[in-house]
Amino acid sequence: MNITLQFYTATLLVYSGVAVMACLGLHVQYSCAGIVNLGFVIYQAAGAYVAGVLTLGPPTPASQGGFQEYIGGSRLPFPLPLLAAAAAGALLSVLSGLIVLSRLRRDYQATVLLVFAVVANQVVGNAKGLFNGYSGLSLIPQPLQSWLGLSSIGYDWAYAVYTAVLTLVVYQAVRVVTRSPLGLAWRALRDNDTAAAALGKEVVRLRLTALTVGGAIAGLSGAVLVQFISVWSPQSWLFPETLALFTALIVGGLGNDRGVVVGALVVLVLFLQAPSFLPQFLRPGFTSALEWVSTALLTLVFLWFRPRGLVPERIQRLAVARAPGGNPTTGASPRPSPGSV
Repeated sequence: MNITLQFYTATLLVYSGVAVMACLGLHVQYSCAGIVNLGFVIYQAAGAYVAGVLTLGPPTPASQGGFQEYIGGSRLPFPLPLLAAAAAGALLSVLSGLIVLSRLRRDYQATVLLVFAVVANQVVGNAKGLFNGYSGLSLIPQPLQSWLGLSSIGYDWAYAVYTAVLTLVVYQAVRVVTRSPLGLAWRALRDNDTAAAALGKEVVRLRLTALTVGGAIAGLSGAVLVQFISVWSPQSWLFPETLALFTALIVGGLGNDRGVVVGALVVLVLFLQAPSFLPQFLRPGFTSALEWVSTALLTLVFLWFRPRGLVPERIQRLAVARAPGGNPTTGASPRPSPGSV
């Protein structure tokens, strides 16, 4: 395998892991808890920014050749920037959740969360002294690069393996949570929040928990990405990115953990990467625009012909207790069957 192909393959593996983690975060919020978060990508951006400034060190004054301005700045050792990024995504989720979850209906929540993300992006882009504006951050150090002592291609492969391991950990954690009583409570809210509230479920608290967990995963995925590509810009975290994540969930299958992985690989890797191999024709930028055209068409096709996705959510059934003779016991209350969750 030549060097160019190795670089591309390793990069694609890293992007695949980041895509799966981001989809898992949105899966917790939308597929499980029913929160239509159209501003999800802003939590990724927050985690990426925090991871960047916590590894760049203090900003250098312009009089000494510095070209970046940002708040904070330190050189925390690995993996503290990752933990801080997850905390930043969770904190931003809590702040936005406290604003929208207690007073607004679901449709208004989606709108306000989108507005929240747009406003945050504009504020960051225009705050030159705080976030370096639309220029963003660059020269972000890659974790453990000097300590490992690998070549450039060797480090990329090592980072791809590290991303795969981290993605597997996040996937297993999400599976445990979504199969727990907390995950069942989230699904009850998603299906009928009025009935769940009537059964004593605290709707706002449960939704805020889902928003926080999903935000933490989003912040972590943003940190993994920015520490690999070494740059960050607010213009890279816009609404179309969130739309692509929603498409991945729809294609893979809402409510199914395995479907999240399938959807992320099909949409975010195959459909958004394949057009880059096509030759440029007509006018500049037309080929890259096909990425979003194909994504939109894919969403419509699945919503029309296969709304449950490639890997549908498993229907949870109730087993009825039976008497020794094999007939249902009179008055026995249904209980969940083993393995139904």
